[in-house]
Amino acid sequence: MDKIKIQNLEVFANHGVFPEENVLGQKFIVTATLYTDTRTAGLTDELTDSIHYGEICRQIQEFLTAHTFRLLERTAEGLAEMLLLETPHLEKIRLEIKKPWAPIGLPLETVSVEIERGWHTAYIALGSNMGDKEQYLRQAVEALNETSCCKVTRVSSFLATKPYGVTDQDDFLNGCLTLRTLLSPRELLDVLHQIEQEAGRERIVHWGPRTLDLDIIFYDDLIVEEEDLCIPHADMQRREFVLKPLHEIAPYKHHPGTHKTVREMLEELG
Repeated sequence: MDKIKIQNLEVFANHGVFPEENVLGQKFIVTATLYTDTRTAGLTDELTDSIHYGEICRQIQEFLTAHTFRLLERTAEGLAEMLLLETPHLEKIRLEIKKPWAPIGLPLETVSVEIERGWHTAYIALGSNMGDKEQYLRQAVEALNETSCCKVTRVSSFLATKPYGVTDQDDFLNGCLTLRTLLSPRELLDVLHQIEQEAGRERIVHWGPRTLDLDIIFYDDLIVEEEDLCIPHADMQRREFVLKPLHEIAPYKHHPGTHKTVREMLEELG
């Protein structure tokens, strides 16, 4: 991906663990690498097709002077999030904040925190087989879209399906959505569980009835195998009620483990 670099921007601000740092202030030095596609701007010569680095510099200065944080880690996290949320065309940022002459009582030129943050693409499966099923699914889509650091970009149609696993229960209504998010997989899982709880979800019977079920199917091309988090979803290739709506919005998405497309997995189910 192309890069626009802002090197060693100096800002006087009030951040630090010691009270005098928050009162007297000090100089901070910021380097930002902005990851974006510059191809269109390179052809059109239009600033609106790129990222205005002068405006980014002003945003950095305004953010650092408008807030007071104890830790450089918190300062960097907040600044990166603000820039990613507010800057069109910005896909990822590498941010370093240097603190010259940090007051540690020892000769030290500078200390810094460097982070890299960016947008991720996740595919979420939705299901409900209790109450007003469609309303539960639509509320889940709305709740995700209103979650900080999340943007729903596509939603499939909803599909009525027979129950999976425990068959002695009402039919399900299922769907899938595409989500752009700044959240980590673990943070996203916590958000999904919170939305389920707000919909009255109770985890009593495995594969049993539920007002709302939200699962991470894919998260970029990441493979995670943990006790309570498995990405891609471990059973997705056998679930038509996942693959059908997912095929509607991402037929050529590859499974990072098997490298099969969603379309190929759906066709294999017959």
